[in-house]
Amino acid sequence: MKRISILGSTGSIGTQALDIARKNPDKFNICALTCSRSIDRMREQIKEFRPELVCVSSEKDAAALSDEFPHVTVMYGKEGLKEAARIECDMVLNSLLGISGLVPTVHAAEAGRDIAFANKETLVTGGRLIMELVRNSGIRLLPVDSEHSAIFQCLEGNAGRKIRRIILTASGGPFRGYDRERLENVTLEQTLKHPNWTMGQKITVDSATMMNKGFEVIEAKWLFDVNPQMIDVLVHPQSIIHSAVEFEDTSVIAQMGKPDMRVPISYAFSYPERIDSGLDSLDFTELSALTFEKPDPETFRCLGLAYEALAADESHTVALNGANEVLTAEFLKKNIRYIDIQNILEEVMERHQGRNGLELEDIIEEDKTARELTLRIIRGRDKK
Repeated sequence: MKRISILGSTGSIGTQALDIARKNPDKFNICALTCSRSIDRMREQIKEFRPELVCVSSEKDAAALSDEFPHVTVMYGKEGLKEAARIECDMVLNSLLGISGLVPTVHAAEAGRDIAFANKETLVTGGRLIMELVRNSGIRLLPVDSEHSAIFQCLEGNAGRKIRRIILTASGGPFRGYDRERLENVTLEQTLKHPNWTMGQKITVDSATMMNKGFEVIEAKWLFDVNPQMIDVLVHPQSIIHSAVEFEDTSVIAQMGKPDMRVPISYAFSYPERIDSGLDSLDFTELSALTFEKPDPETFRCLGLAYEALAADESHTVALNGANEVLTAEFLKKNIRYIDIQNILEEVMERHQGRNGLELEDIIEEDKTARELTLRIIRGRDKK
């Protein structure tokens, strides 16, 4: 049995990962669980999966769970996350939100744990650092994002063969086909209605702005060690082809399936084997068409900004992520408009002073600086 630690067990990815474990009790033992504030859901997960270690955000919640479950080690805060990442296990699933997943990834890699990661911000902010740790530790870094899992699967059995390009597919989100004028008036409620995927609020907003796809470009550059100019984004509204790889002879291998995260999660958990994901098979006779369109990086500026940040230097991608996390949170509170996200991101990128060679402490500092600048711009306290 594989021992698995799940960072972010009460979120969308975490709960689906536990569905896989529930369906395969003879294959997976859940040894650690972490969450932020969903204590009632965590309580139910502890009862069902009986982990050795649990981490929550607050000391008060940790004390309450410790009293209720005396045979479980309950911790809180950053130290608890560190222990959950380093616990003796076969794999750490990192499904934490935002840059909060970076430090636990570092600890897991240093401890020699294989990592299944759904926390794309880890590579967006610390790509070079993380990939060096992965190589030095000799661990596996297995993608859980559906697009990167698809690329990983397409490359299986093709080691050493020259790639012409990587094709990242995007659904286009709820505003596919909109121009900038129409984007001026979209609402939060419209933004959160993704046409194909069921996800958490933050990633749903990122999908609607196409920032999520921009982050996936950055992630793919580091994960697959390719020139960013070799990474193409195609809008594929049906979300059946999850991504593809074109080789030197122009042969294209694509990975297809229903838009459900249990497939890439189960593949990461069972790799190099495959297991039953619990889904019904894809019925090709029910597919009326598979269509593709070029994205519009001028209307959806977040995608273009990702390419520009990647071309600039390491700290620009850190700043892009930090600013986006702030802006997305403010949009979810209805403090700013949808269109403000990309407009302010563009201003932050213009004003950012870049640098390379970032260590972990540098990344944290760059992130802090970008967040502070973003908030000053939002509040109108800082003028050019």
